[in-house]
Amino acid sequence: MKLFKRLAAAVSVTAGLAVSGHAASAESVLRVAMTAGDIPIVLGQPDQGFEGYRFVGYNLYDTLVLWDLSQGETAADIKPGLATAWEIDPENNKRWLVTLREGVKWHDGCDFGPEDVVWNFERISKEDAPQFNVKQFGLIRDRTGNIDSVDIVGDHQVAFNMKTPDALFPYQLSYWFMISKCRLTELKNDYLAYAEAPSGTGPYKFSSIVPQERLELVKNAEYWDKTRIPKHDRLVLIPMPEATTRAAALLSGEVDFIEAPSPDTIPRLESSGMQIVTASYPHNWSYQLNHVDGNFKYKEVRQAANYALNRPEIKALLNGYMEEGYTNVPPSTPYHGTPSVKYEFNPEKATELLKSVDCYPCKIKLAISTSGSGQMQPLPMNELIKSQLDAAGFDTELKVMDWNALLDVGRPGREKNPDIDGINISRALQDPFSALIRHVYSKQHAPKGSNWGHYTSPEVDALIDEIYLSFDPKERMEKLTKLHEMMVEDAVMLWVAHDVNPRAIAPNIKGFVQAQSWFQDLTPIVVE
Repeated sequence: MKLFKRLAAAVSVTAGLAVSGHAASAESVLRVAMTAGDIPIVLGQPDQGFEGYRFVGYNLYDTLVLWDLSQGETAADIKPGLATAWEIDPENNKRWLVTLREGVKWHDGCDFGPEDVVWNFERISKEDAPQFNVKQFGLIRDRTGNIDSVDIVGDHQVAFNMKTPDALFPYQLSYWFMISKCRLTELKNDYLAYAEAPSGTGPYKFSSIVPQERLELVKNAEYWDKTRIPKHDRLVLIPMPEATTRAAALLSGEVDFIEAPSPDTIPRLESSGMQIVTASYPHNWSYQLNHVDGNFKYKEVRQAANYALNRPEIKALLNGYMEEGYTNVPPSTPYHGTPSVKYEFNPEKATELLKSVDCYPCKIKLAISTSGSGQMQPLPMNELIKSQLDAAGFDTELKVMDWNALLDVGRPGREKNPDIDGINISRALQDPFSALIRHVYSKQHAPKGSNWGHYTSPEVDALIDEIYLSFDPKERMEKLTKLHEMMVEDAVMLWVAHDVNPRAIAPNIKGFVQAQSWFQDLTPIVVE
């Protein structure tokens, strides 16, 4: 609150720009309605989950490793960012050598170099460092926790010394944003002052902010990647958590681009000339299950729940705006593989499985939210899912709460809520760790990690240990594929849908490519 008050008092914004879309000059302005409830913080690691990453993180800042968001035909993968290359030390499998890009400048004019990388690591890990920020540490610790230290080993090279071997480490580098050592040091490590004029290396520079109202960024004409210099002059980001509000804002001309219109508004948007863009998306709308307490500890019950779902019927409820989810990752994912089982609608088989373990009717309690699931409609979807489960022999209780309360159930793990059998928290599946490992590795048991239901399998743990030691990409892909197949065959979760995350765009907006990624690139957009 103190930060917001200070920002509101210190920052002035061009009046009416975000509303009218017309500036006194000929500058082109792209106005985006985010699903976020507020402006993500601008201190480096944003809050608001991956929404913050998408709109603040990757616009103001860069990571050492970026995501290639230039096409939507295949799943996005990582590419060089502030680092041009990375390799494991041939003499030490706990040491990654990272070559840094030359000639990059911070928005404040200072040069980017290896000392910035070391300083940024200490900023989110070393409590006695003057630049240490505990909130920033909390937002990134699950991605940097395996880093022991960072050394400068050349004019343009650093070494990451790991606590344990980690063949997936380059993916983790894609989540850690670099902020200007030069700017924060000049401000004597005052993060409140830094938030008034943050400095990164990203394709946009900070312009102004009105807390809970809008954030304005301007084109960085000197961006190091000349192919990604924004094709518009100004980007205005407006928080609009309600889907109906976003649709109304687009129809009225208040904004040009909205995220996640509700399926029932899409026909009206299309008839008004709006562009609707969709793509297979690494975002899973599913239920994590309690593997210790209650009836989901039995594999037969987990399989029965998956067979009980009529996913085409759920898809029809969403006017077709979902991909039927029979597995943890969409089929377009490179490590999807060919699981030996597909949980197509088969209520008779579901009933048979329940009776085989003497769980008929089979009592389950599912924690669900009223919102917070992108374009999904959690309340009507869960009511339909309850009816499908109960028709097959379940006795389903829905425990309804708001999104933040559900997250509070999810973070501490099943031990804090042993009476809850499953939680409906949608998950981003951006990389192998996010998509697979964090859900099933015993070392990720919540609250230490994201394995809410404390799933435990010695065979799965052993395979994951092998993955972390698999520095050959082909070998690692084979093991990741096997891991996903094992997860499906063991019915680790109750799978429902893969997101297609529709976006509605005004007819005068050209050039947007929706990547198969939770992150998106706005820089190619032309405002006509």
